[in-house]
Amino acid sequence: MQTDLDRDITRITDAVTADGQMFALKTVTRRGVDMPAFVNAPPSLAHYFAHFCNQNKDALFLVDGEQRLTFGEVYGMAAKVADGLATGHGLKKGDRVGIAARNSAQWAIAYMGTLMAGGCATLLNGWWTGEELAYGIELCECSLVLADAPRAARLDGIDHKAKIVVFDHSEEGLAPIMGDGDTAQRMLGELGPDDLATILYTSGSTGNPKGAYSDHLGVVSGTMNYICQTAMVLQLLTERGDAPTVQPSALVAVPLFHVTGEIPVFLQSIAIGRKLVLMPKWDAREALRLLDEEKVTYFVGVPLMSYEMATHPDREQFDLSQCKSFAAGGAPRPLEHVTKIREAFPDGFPLLGYGLTETNAVGAGNLNENYLAKPGSTGMASRPLVDMAILDDAGNALAQGEVGEVSIRSTANFLGYWKDEEATRAAYTDDAYFRTGDLGYLDPEGYLYIVDRKKDIIIRGGENIACIEVEDAIYAHPAVAECSVFGLPDERMGEIPAAVYLTQPGESLSPQDLQAYLAEHIAHFKIPARLWQAEEQLPRLGTQKVDKRAVKALYAKDSAPA
Repeated sequence: MQTDLDRDITRITDAVTADGQMFALKTVTRRGVDMPAFVNAPPSLAHYFAHFCNQNKDALFLVDGEQRLTFGEVYGMAAKVADGLATGHGLKKGDRVGIAARNSAQWAIAYMGTLMAGGCATLLNGWWTGEELAYGIELCECSLVLADAPRAARLDGIDHKAKIVVFDHSEEGLAPIMGDGDTAQRMLGELGPDDLATILYTSGSTGNPKGAYSDHLGVVSGTMNYICQTAMVLQLLTERGDAPTVQPSALVAVPLFHVTGEIPVFLQSIAIGRKLVLMPKWDAREALRLLDEEKVTYFVGVPLMSYEMATHPDREQFDLSQCKSFAAGGAPRPLEHVTKIREAFPDGFPLLGYGLTETNAVGAGNLNENYLAKPGSTGMASRPLVDMAILDDAGNALAQGEVGEVSIRSTANFLGYWKDEEATRAAYTDDAYFRTGDLGYLDPEGYLYIVDRKKDIIIRGGENIACIEVEDAIYAHPAVAECSVFGLPDERMGEIPAAVYLTQPGESLSPQDLQAYLAEHIAHFKIPARLWQAEEQLPRLGTQKVDKRAVKALYAKDSAPA
């Protein structure tokens, strides 16, 4: 049954997307299929920056340590970078410019300047080793890489064809790159929706990273879809008499090179005038301090981050009442985390978003009281652009409630994988749905439930075991801080489930005791046959998600078939 919030979301979204309204819709053709797009979307990210940075020019935009820069100041610096790239480094429209650095104001300015010069912002993973960075540079044929000193040092002595330009994270860090010409203004007359805009790399959790490339239409569409949803929420809060009275602000605890950091956090903020407080490195106590000091209204990170703040022993030392939303993306939240976050932050709500690099972050979302009611769901398809379907292996739509591959169609979807047409063809159905690789189903109200990654299903003697379900059961034990579940080969059963877990500080939990606990909560065949207790934090990807491949390689390397 639809909730009051569901009906409000539908009503307000219909209103703001009606003809003549700010988010009015038109039709564009992508991959031979007509899809909705925004009438009033800027033709490129360069136009987007020019319009909204001028509109919000006097408002504070980036807080990076002691640096505090307005939207107008950031745009002016990015325009100088754009000219320097064109005149000093010969950048031409469509050239790939790698950006390899930690989160900082200079990262943001380098990203904007690259796009304003007509380049393709190629977001290299800042956690990569030198060899991995070189792989990404060569894969996407970067002619130029803007790198901070630590990433540049990793590339020393490693063969690649790009020119490396080193910058630091001080307010003057990009000064050597800057010019004084009119490149940014001139490119407004040359850039359009079909021009190449960005390349982001897949996470690498299931193999070598691939470069997912998008045009300006795709990235702008994904960004505008988020802005439309924010406008809907603002209207709803206004109707309820709870409209915000302070500048919106967000604590950036996710990498800007990740699609979540890039689009719903960074790019969306430019339009809605949101202040961004940058964290170069995750620390739960420092996050709590910044939430208090900067009066942050919105937090987004991987699920573990909100949980670490909610359970931090120093949490009550800080005033966190301004923060109304604790969003997560990148992985489903364990169910008990949802309740814990709501209890710890009574002035805010936990939120969950679902999107991928290849969809430019749009997909589904679950918010506020709906998330509390259905904490196991990633929510409904994100209106107005997303068309979501559950497909079988042949690409046929499955009935409501049936488990299949979650597939997304929208103008925000990426164009393809750089230099990998085979993977691109495999990623799309003939009618333009992107196959996410996630298994899930839709409930009667259209809420999406992710069962597992398609490749993370363990088949034990013909019985399918969803890793996420087992992980949820393990996380429900109060002594468990982290865990990862994966399959091991078994001569008799084909595969058996295995798990690695880390206990909370000061807690004790033997593998035998954990198995006994699980026997009370999940079917016997789902209980991990092998368990390892970790002594330290599990390996992470650059997004701060648990790196399941690395965990398995570390703990299961000596496991022979049982």
